[in-house]
Amino acid sequence: MRIQLLLVSSSLLLFSFGLLMVYNTTSAEMMDRFIDAKTHAPLIRQIVYGIMGLMAGFSLYHIGYRALIEKGPFLCAFMGLLLLLVFVPGIGHAMNGSHRWLNLFGYTFQPSECLKIIIPLAYIHWFVKQTKEIDFISFIKMLLFLLTPIVLVLIEPDNGTTAILLMALIVLFFLSRIRLMYWALPLCIVCVMGIAAAYQLPYVKSRIQVYLHPELDLKGKGHQPHQAKIAAGSGQCWGRGLGESLQKLSYLPEARSDYIAAIYAEEMGFVGMVALIGVYATFTFSGIAVALRAQDREGFLLAATLTFLISIQAFLNLGIVSGLLPSKGTTLPFFSQGGSSLLVNWVILFLLLDISRKSVREHV
Repeated sequence: MRIQLLLVSSSLLLFSFGLLMVYNTTSAEMMDRFIDAKTHAPLIRQIVYGIMGLMAGFSLYHIGYRALIEKGPFLCAFMGLLLLLVFVPGIGHAMNGSHRWLNLFGYTFQPSECLKIIIPLAYIHWFVKQTKEIDFISFIKMLLFLLTPIVLVLIEPDNGTTAILLMALIVLFFLSRIRLMYWALPLCIVCVMGIAAAYQLPYVKSRIQVYLHPELDLKGKGHQPHQAKIAAGSGQCWGRGLGESLQKLSYLPEARSDYIAAIYAEEMGFVGMVALIGVYATFTFSGIAVALRAQDREGFLLAATLTFLISIQAFLNLGIVSGLLPSKGTTLPFFSQGGSSLLVNWVILFLLLDISRKSVREHV
C-alpha cells in the first residue's frame, strides 16, 4: 500500500505542478505577442488529456495487465495500422515536416506514444510462451515483428521515440536473459559502423559542433539549447520566483513542452530542480519495488520496463535542458504539455498499480 501511495502521490504532484507551469508559460506568451486568444485554452486541453488518461488507465486497471499481455501481438499489429494512417492526407496531421499525429474530433493523437506500452506487452507475450530454450531463428522472427512499427516511427520521422523504443527492447532482452550473442554483439557492431559512417558526413560534424557549442548557431539549431542554459542559469539557487521567468516571453521556443523544465529552473532555481528530480526518483524507486515484488515473470518484466520508460524520458528531457545531451523532442513525463504522452503516462501508472495490487493479493 505504501508503494502504491508513493506512485500516485508523485504522479499527482508532477501533474499538478505541470499544469501550473503550462498556464504560466501560456499566459506569458499570449501577453508578449499580444495574441487575442484565451490564455487558459492550452491548460484546458492538458486537463482534458489528463482526464482521458485517468479514464483509460482506470479501465485498463480493471482489465488487468495479464489480459493485455495476451492481446499484445494483436495490439502491436493494430498500432502498425494506425502508424500507416498518419501518412494518409485528411486523417494524418503533419506538423513541421513530421507525420506523427492522427486528427480525432479536433484533438490530435500520437500513435507512436502507445508503442511505449504495446512493444513490451507484445515481447512479454512472446517470451512467456516459449517452452524451450530460445533459439536464434525464433528470436529474429520476433524481432522483425516488433521492429516493423518501430521503423514506421522512424520514417515519420521521430528519432527520439525510436531511440526510446529501442532502449526499452534492450532492457527487455537483458532482463529476460536473452543470449548476448543474439543482440548485444550485433548491436555493438552496428553502432560502431554507424558512428564511423555518420562522422564522415559534414552535417553530422556540424551538429556535433552545435551540440558542444550552441553559440555557434544562435539563429538555428543552437538557439533553444543556448536559451535553455540562460534560463536555468538565471534561476541560480532559489530562482526568480514563480511567474517571474523572462525566457518564457518568446525567448525560448517550445517553453510549454520540451523545454518547460528550463522555465521551471529559472523560476524555482537549483533547489526546485533538486526537488523535481527527487519526485522522479521517488517514482522510479517505487516502480522498481513493484517489479521486484511481482509474483510472475510477466509482472516483473512489465513493471521494470514501464518504470524505465518514465525514468529514461525524465533523464533525457532534463539532460537536454541542461545541455548535457543533444536536443531531441522528448517530453517531461506528467509535467510538460503533450496530450498523447500524458495519456500514456497515466496508463503506465495504473498498470504499475495493477501489478502491485496483484502481487500483494497473491502474496497474502
